[in-house]
Amino acid sequence: MAGFFEGIGRFVLSALEYIGGSVRLCTESLSFILRGKLRVGLTISQMSFLGVNSLLIVLMTTTFAGMVIALQLAHVAVQYGVGKMVGGSASLAMCRELGPMLTAIVVAGRAGSAITAEIGSMKVTEQIDALKMLAVSPVGYLVVPRVLAMLFMVPILTLFSDISGLIGGSIVANESAGIPYQVFWDSVRRMTLTEDLMKGLLKSVIFGLEVSIISCFQGLRTGRGAAGVGKATTGSVVISMVVIFITNYILSLFLFTV
Repeated sequence: MAGFFEGIGRFVLSALEYIGGSVRLCTESLSFILRGKLRVGLTISQMSFLGVNSLLIVLMTTTFAGMVIALQLAHVAVQYGVGKMVGGSASLAMCRELGPMLTAIVVAGRAGSAITAEIGSMKVTEQIDALKMLAVSPVGYLVVPRVLAMLFMVPILTLFSDISGLIGGSIVANESAGIPYQVFWDSVRRMTLTEDLMKGLLKSVIFGLEVSIISCFQGLRTGRGAAGVGKATTGSVVISMVVIFITNYILSLFLFTV
């Protein structure tokens, strides 16, 4: 019994230490940004690597997500005589929830893991220690460009996600339930407010910040050897996904129910 409680205590202490370290890294990164100490070239390079290169997989994921939503909604809606609401319902689901969340999850798996692996490899090969010897801040040089890139690119990817999901949904609704494209898109325009889209993009900004900070923090605390890099990369993806789901619920609770 004592060992059980000791295990719980160690887990709690480890979690608090991790949260504290992540918050400290986030605060230090935002401090660099607010003071204008930016590396524009590195930031643009990271925007291309983390954002543009993730576009295809994001579009594939969210297109099929929109198709599934429309497939499930269309037949039930037509059966109950509310087929005109399918487009709006799918739009609300994409803009409020699935667009931001699925985009963040895909980015965490594709870009977040790459961030952790890259920084972790630099940590293992002592390149980060070399930066410190040259009086170059690892946070300003490595973390800040990646944080900025994620803050800019995740909302843009979310916009593409919303559009691709609705396009896929409109095709499925038309082919499977006979709902005309005009009826589908009229429903989207009637039921979806600009406020819904903006709140979804706000979610995506927060998700981007979380994924970038967690990925960088995991890389900076990587253990020795290739096994340490692999463990840090796996932990980065898992922790990011858990945090995204938790944050999504909290944000939805305050943004869409108050």
